Amino acid sequence: MNRTSEATYEAAADWLTRHAHPLNTTDARAEPSDLRPLADAVAGAEIVALGVGSRATHELSVLQHRMLRFLVEEQGFRSLVLEGDDPARLGLDTYVLTGAGDPEAMLREARSFWRTGEILDMLRWLRAHNARTPHDPVRLAALPTQSGPPGAGLAEIERALADDAIRWHECTRHKTVYWGGIAHTAVGDPRTVSSPASQTHHNAGGYLREHFGGGYASVGLTFHHGADYPVPPAEFAETVLGAADLPAYFLNLRAHDPGPADAWLEAPARTRLIGPFYDAREDAAHHLSGGSLAGWFDAVAHVREVTPARVLED
Repeated sequence: MNRTSEATYEAAADWLTRHAHPLNTTDARAEPSDLRPLADAVAGAEIVALGVGSRATHELSVLQHRMLRFLVEEQGFRSLVLEGDDPARLGLDTYVLTGAGDPEAMLREARSFWRTGEILDMLRWLRAHNARTPHDPVRLAALPTQSGPPGAGLAEIERALADDAIRWHECTRHKTVYWGGIAHTAVGDPRTVSSPASQTHHNAGGYLREHFGGGYASVGLTFHHGADYPVPPAEFAETVLGAADLPAYFLNLRAHDPGPADAWLEAPARTRLIGPFYDAREDAAHHLSGGSLAGWFDAVAHVREVTPARVLED
């Protein structure tokens, strides 16, 4: 590490230590006082994306669940876009509205990254919430399978993801939570993004920012290590994020004061991007690049150590 990068690292680490807001629990049922800073970070948003660096971890999935609950119960959000499959095909939208059906059996028919106990817990909470408030339910967006037209490339898939969310919002006028992965939710701009994950086009987050402007808020949920994932390579953003000596914390990037940490927040970055398949021997290859933390995200929630999600057995 040269003197310039060492000085940038130290400035960023000091800033993180002063601005990181501790997250106190990984219990999805816990009261939400530690999530209050999320309200400031997404103020004015019509769509808030909760994008994870890995869908296969317990802690990040629970954090998505807690943030969803906070946005529903305290910020008036009334729809959830659950990225990656068609809730109507599975009957999940009917379940959360009426209680009809077995959600665990439905999830067993879903794509692999929905087949977890954490997703099941979230859906059961959503059903319980709607049973308590039948006059003002939360909808599970009934979208077509989110894959774009047959033979679609990455650009068409990202456009389809964004267009489906936009149409749902136009139809319902609901403030909406988008639950997905950071490859899709981070704000990708063709002027800056050149990674294989985004090539030269907007990703879904880029299209949503283009459409909604400040009405689209991107929250990145990152982690340092755990489960089958080693500590991140030195050049990854998670290495610096790990400098804050907290098990988990929230960071509002909209509210940061101009200062020495800007050089790190706005510099080209790499952050972990773990898809359905992971090879520990190629850990450094599993990343998102071509942008910066400040460009991709309005806020970051970081967890130091993660454990595997609870897979629903066939």
